Amino acid sequence: MCTVCGCGSETHSHDHPHDHDHGHGHGHDHDHDHDHDHDHDHGRDLHFGTGPARAHVPGMTQSRLVSIEQDILAHNDALAAENREILRDKGILALNLVSSPGSGKTTLLCRTAGDLKGRFAVSVIEGDQQTSFDADRIRAIGVPALQVNTGKGCHLDAQMVRRAIDKLAPADDSVLFIENVGNLVCPAGFDLGEAAKVVILSVTEGEDKPLKYPDMFAAAKVLLLTKTDLLPHLSFDVERCLGYARKINPALAVMRLSATGGEGLEAWYDWIAERRRQVLAARAAALEAKLDAVRNALNRG
Repeated sequence: MCTVCGCGSETHSHDHPHDHDHGHGHGHDHDHDHDHDHDHDHGRDLHFGTGPARAHVPGMTQSRLVSIEQDILAHNDALAAENREILRDKGILALNLVSSPGSGKTTLLCRTAGDLKGRFAVSVIEGDQQTSFDADRIRAIGVPALQVNTGKGCHLDAQMVRRAIDKLAPADDSVLFIENVGNLVCPAGFDLGEAAKVVILSVTEGEDKPLKYPDMFAAAKVLLLTKTDLLPHLSFDVERCLGYARKINPALAVMRLSATGGEGLEAWYDWIAERRRQVLAARAAALEAKLDAVRNALNRG
């Protein structure tokens, strides 16, 4: 639960998209206040309305807020576990890309998806509060993408991602990129069922971001330090920033790259390919275990 914006409050579960097929090419989204959002360009995308954001409730104790938060996170974690099982069974590597707004996350994702689509199947779930701009950019390079608009919600959650997976239907043995809403706070606490959180930090941001947002850097497995081509024009201290990040998470893998200049991208692509290989190996092992169980059952019979 977001105790500041309240987007993970009990009311959040009431904001749900309804997919209607009226034969005229636009989707309708309804919340329980009967607000209607129309997407005349991409009825295939998902929208989760603009339900009330509640955080400071008169008369509600802090212990009650903590209890609600625990219930919400437990429910989300259960759904995330189901997502993870679905992705595992299909051999899909899912990566949750998180960052502040303006880090260059979408630019990097466009470059990454465009470069990798010839090596293996790639698809994208795009998370934003409004608009389909980022999904449009991905679709323009020939990569399947689904936009998820969260309304007042400041992060994706496991239920949103489940609906998006069902609708996008990523190919087996593929890579699924999930671009979260630009926010280094709330996405840290919400498991989506991904294989890894990838935190993106640009050199145009502050060196102390890891210390300011420690939960996100602790939750991530990889830090991508982006826009490194701009370093000659900045006073950003790379080693100080990375020192802060490793203070929070000593196991954090770090890659320095530029989406425009291309520096460091191959290391990033190699990391993705290796993680995909691990996912495929785990899937093969799981299938073999199931076959062994069937053989053993037949032998006993």
